[in-house]
Amino acid sequence: MVGKVIKLYAFVCNHEWVVKVTGNCPRIAKLYTRFSGKSVGIIGLGRIGLAIAKRAEAFGCPISYYSRLQKRDSKYRYFPSVVELASNCNILVVACPLTDETHRIINRQVIDALGPKGVLINIGRGLHVDEPELVSALQEGRLGGAGLDVFENEPEVPEKFFGLDNVVLTPHVGPATIETRMAMADLVIGNLEAHFLNKPLLTPVV
Repeated sequence: MVGKVIKLYAFVCNHEWVVKVTGNCPRIAKLYTRFSGKSVGIIGLGRIGLAIAKRAEAFGCPISYYSRLQKRDSKYRYFPSVVELASNCNILVVACPLTDETHRIINRQVIDALGPKGVLINIGRGLHVDEPELVSALQEGRLGGAGLDVFENEPEVPEKFFGLDNVVLTPHVGPATIETRMAMADLVIGNLEAHFLNKPLLTPVV
């Protein structure tokens, strides 16, 4: 997630990081803004949301969040609506489960609240975002940038995204590390063992 944000702020997808060298002095075509210190809003402060918050804090980022219920033991600032959260952060991260309530939770109103300098990161599910509205906002400059690891009709991706220099796309590979996949396998085995031993499941689905 942090990598997506850093790439967006540097517009790596447009290869603008290449510098031209004149003598011994590099000339940078464009200045960028840094990730550190940016305010990060998280939709869904569960296990993944908390992990994101921890990593963003290491960059000195103020953290705020929205969830269905306020978490009384959380040290982070809570906003009672996604629009309010988007209005008060530079980077908005979608990390909540997909439910009827969170279907297209990122709509035009939220995107406009995030604004032309804001960045949207979606690592949840594609259906969290109104993709046509997102494309329009990126094209029109109403949103600064987006980092997307999930899409509404995977593996199909709207072609209009490909021509934009303010979006970073990855093919649903957010958890694609050896360590994460090993942990996922261990969790499956742990749940199976608990089931057949008549013990409480490690991650029950309610």
